Amino acid sequence: MMIPVRCFTCGKVIGEHWDEFKARAREGDEDPADVLDDLGVTRACCRRMMVSHKDLVDVVSPYQ
Repeated sequence: MMIPVRCFTCGKVIGEHWDEFKARAREGDEDPADVLDDLGVTRACCRRMMVSHKDLVDVVSPYQ
């Protein structure tokens, strides 16, 4: 789960693509730009948020 769910700059919902992006780009061998193209994330501001996002949910809430 990506927090925040929306892009700070334009407000477009991008959180729905986070899990697939993380699995394919960060843990896989695919280029992040190619993954974002496949997911339909085309705006530069949204792409920046996806690439630079640090997932802190596991750190903030270790007890599930």
